[in-house]
Amino acid sequence: MSDTDEAIFREVDDEVRTEEYKKIWDRFGKYFTGLAIFAVAAVAAFQGWKYYQVKQSEDAGVIYTDAVKKAADGKTDDAMAAFAAVHHVGYSQLAKLQEAKLLADKGDTDKAVAAYDAFAADAANDPALADLARIRAGYMLVDSKSPDELLVRLGKFDKDGQVWRNQVREIFGLSAYRTKDYAMADRFMRAIYGDAEAPAALRQRAQLMVQLIAPNLPKK
Repeated sequence: MSDTDEAIFREVDDEVRTEEYKKIWDRFGKYFTGLAIFAVAAVAAFQGWKYYQVKQSEDAGVIYTDAVKKAADGKTDDAMAAFAAVHHVGYSQLAKLQEAKLLADKGDTDKAVAAYDAFAADAANDPALADLARIRAGYMLVDSKSPDELLVRLGKFDKDGQVWRNQVREIFGLSAYRTKDYAMADRFMRAIYGDAEAPAALRQRAQLMVQLIAPNLPKK
């Protein structure tokens, strides 16, 4: 086949392809255009949503930080109002915990415990923060609840490997000491002191409690 023949075939082939593309466009062109518009709109909407999320987070962060400052300055009522105004998903959880802490600092133990319990019961909250709320409530109940009542509340944490095991052991031990169950108090405090992974401050408190409890134990 000569170069001329090849050129003619290529020209014809190009014309055929062009004609086929034209037919396809005539039939589906409006759909291609619609898809293109939709893709652009989707990208724009996504970018807009990202900006909105970032802006919401930044605004909530400013309100939360301001509330923390008010709390540190002793402006409790103003801080409570500011924390209540935080509606961002992440910051609002921290704000609720701070509200409960402020209630505790004011001496409103019942309200603080109720706030912590409500937070812990809300499945929408982060599980780690929910556990923190349970522990804080437990410490607040040491002076009013028996060891058995606290064991019902927090017994699941008293296991090796549990992050909060030593905190709940301190709660149980302090409650047992208050109710004069010195053997139980000694057992829990020794468990803390013997745990090398327990925070240093917690181990020191446990050691002091062991010494304080010792005179009340039966002589061997």
